Amino acid sequence: MMSMTSHNLDFGRSVLDLVACGCSSSASIHRSSVRKIAMTGSRKSNRGCGARRLVCCRQNLARCRVYSTKTPETLLNEVGQIPPTVLNLKEKSTSPISLANIFEVVAEDLQTLNQNLKSIVGAENPVLMSAAEQIFGAGGKRLRPALVFLVSRATAELVGLKELTTKHRRLAEIIEMIHTASLIHDDVLDESDMRRGQETVHQLYGTRVAVLAGDFMFAQSSWYLANLENLEVIKLISQVIKDFASGEIKQASSLFDCNLELEEYLIKSYYKTASLIAASTKGAAIFSGVDGSLSKQMYEYGRNLGLSFQIVDDILDFTQSAEQLGKPAASDLAKGNLTAPVIFALEKEPKLREIIESEFCETGSLDEAIKLVKTSGGIEKAQELAKEKANLAIHNLHCLPRSPFRVALEDMVMFNLERFV
Repeated sequence: MMSMTSHNLDFGRSVLDLVACGCSSSASIHRSSVRKIAMTGSRKSNRGCGARRLVCCRQNLARCRVYSTKTPETLLNEVGQIPPTVLNLKEKSTSPISLANIFEVVAEDLQTLNQNLKSIVGAENPVLMSAAEQIFGAGGKRLRPALVFLVSRATAELVGLKELTTKHRRLAEIIEMIHTASLIHDDVLDESDMRRGQETVHQLYGTRVAVLAGDFMFAQSSWYLANLENLEVIKLISQVIKDFASGEIKQASSLFDCNLELEEYLIKSYYKTASLIAASTKGAAIFSGVDGSLSKQMYEYGRNLGLSFQIVDDILDFTQSAEQLGKPAASDLAKGNLTAPVIFALEKEPKLREIIESEFCETGSLDEAIKLVKTSGGIEKAQELAKEKANLAIHNLHCLPRSPFRVALEDMVMFNLERFV
């Protein structure tokens, strides 16, 4: 088990704190101790000794209030109401959180998923088999299916399920296929030659094969989705595919637009990233058979985590090298896609607007724009926004019983934030 120094979780009250919990306590907890307590609690009753021991550390975290977002436009109401930053990353862990450690509790589930993915996608066509080998062998994190498994197991405990159902497992496969199909199409639209440090499918096999491979995976995932025979989940995942297209259209229509507001950026980020993660976590809860209020909380967890992940990705586009990113640095800015660090920087740097609106027509103008983003405080303000969303995601987990799976879901939030530390 991993060892970490404590993260000070001081959940201050604000309008947004009503998203999940009425608690106002603060606590400083050693993560390895929490994990041990969680392990103990999972072997007993969900509300037994392990849970009581944890309450001594975090008082009143069980009280839950439900907040449901029906449309992504409700993101507009959150901007400008940032609660106090509560996730303290200044005390760096002696052993940084890794995905391997987080995924340890669902390692067998992920191993089975990896074995199934290639055969599911490539079984019908040799060309698709070759593309599948490239796609699924490119070092993907399997973040989304891991979240499906973690939420599935965390919520299954509430209803007495001892093992995951076939629908849980199929949902994880569907989610990863949809995600991968979206990446293939993104690379075609962005004319990207590299993904995760390797050549993209369209670079290796041509645009025609790449488009067809993405289309096939969307179609295959839709077929498997229909066979789950759960109308609520079918609607949920179908909306995600629609959201992908809406996000691409929004992005394409706002290139080099310096009047783009943070609210619009968050809605686009929801469409392109957070929508799928939110559907993954809610769908897992639905198949566990928990009540609607808890499945809505899992949706909110996925949405807030997804937004935080996208914001951090957009920060890293300015702070990491091409080698670290596996693609050219500041590539979004170069293409006119304005992200959180740029939007915040534009508030302080009028010259940045001039450079962007010129579409970097002068030699060295892109480098100058990158420098202005870094020196204007845009990155720091984006970091605060990522922490705000992470804070909300932590709140959304308070309705779950203490278990190794909930601890892993919390660690996922911290892992994301530690990427820019």
